[in-house]
Amino acid sequence: MLCDLGDLAKDKPLSLFMHLILLGPVIRCLEAMIKYLTLWKKGGQEEPYVSLTRKKMLINGEEVLIEWEVGHSIRTLAMHRSAYKRMSQIQAFLGSVPQLTCQLYVTLISAEVPVGRAVLIVFSLISVTYGATLCNMLAIQIKYDEYKIRLGPLEVLCITIWRTLEITSRLMILVLFSATLKLKAVPFLLLNFLIILFEPWVKFWRSGAHMPNNIEKNFSRLGTLVVLISVTVLYAGINFSCWSALQLKLADSDLVEKGQNWGHMGLHYSVRLLENVIMVLVFKFFGVKVLLNYCHFLIALQLIIAYLISIGFMLLFFQYLHPLRSLFTHNVVDYLHCVCCYQHPRGRVENSEPSIDAEARQSIV
Repeated sequence: MLCDLGDLAKDKPLSLFMHLILLGPVIRCLEAMIKYLTLWKKGGQEEPYVSLTRKKMLINGEEVLIEWEVGHSIRTLAMHRSAYKRMSQIQAFLGSVPQLTCQLYVTLISAEVPVGRAVLIVFSLISVTYGATLCNMLAIQIKYDEYKIRLGPLEVLCITIWRTLEITSRLMILVLFSATLKLKAVPFLLLNFLIILFEPWVKFWRSGAHMPNNIEKNFSRLGTLVVLISVTVLYAGINFSCWSALQLKLADSDLVEKGQNWGHMGLHYSVRLLENVIMVLVFKFFGVKVLLNYCHFLIALQLIIAYLISIGFMLLFFQYLHPLRSLFTHNVVDYLHCVCCYQHPRGRVENSEPSIDAEARQSIV
């Protein structure tokens, strides 16, 4: 999902296999080096074929169309560079989350923190935060592909705080829950992951749509199926520890829901908050002694507050700092007003009708 599936130019077994094992940047580097070598042998002469690139940009609230010409070789190299950066971000994120979870679990069980393990935990946490922040930016770019997006320092800072609090609190709760129940926690965590994994497929089957055959023109039906499976596994892996900022739509050729789906985001955080509360309560009443013998109630309270603060920064970003918030038909305040105060306006309208009738009768008298 978060890597450009359209960049997989051909249904080559080697290329597809490298992407499935998260080694796509390696083969893309080799292809880029071959392209540079070909250009060097030609004396730096670009091919006569030139493509036209169009992007929209919001300037003072108005859409401005920007066009520029790009040579065929430069376009191919830019595609490899973009895919390399994106795949590198995903590798850093998905590779660091299991590492950080494992190190936190070992630290909790052994009740000691050697210097080497502490350094590894710090670097893994930095990598997770960095990868999650870049994944969030990447999700915005994919969802609004026709726009040229620029994020300022304040927006990046807000996303970083949001993702740091969300991921650290979620992973700590998972580690404490697993350390409390040990093997008994495996069915719960596995069921959680499988629900996220099969959710897009259940929606796809219920919609009655056919499998998209234009993800890439050179993909066979088997290649398309492999891509869809790998995308859903990646989607489930990210959503297990934090919100992916995208909703899969397997019936669409773009594979993602382009609109801003407030309901999906609200449902995700509501379910995750309920899960975290349940796991924290299990730790509080049945938990093992942790480092320095901290109070279980205090630890549980701090983790839930940290997760709530992350939700607050998320709402702050979408309400005030999103680079394309002017394109939203409804913002966060509108959605909360719609959910919380739906009955109030209706009652006010119904109560206003008798008063209008009474005034009409008085005027007639």
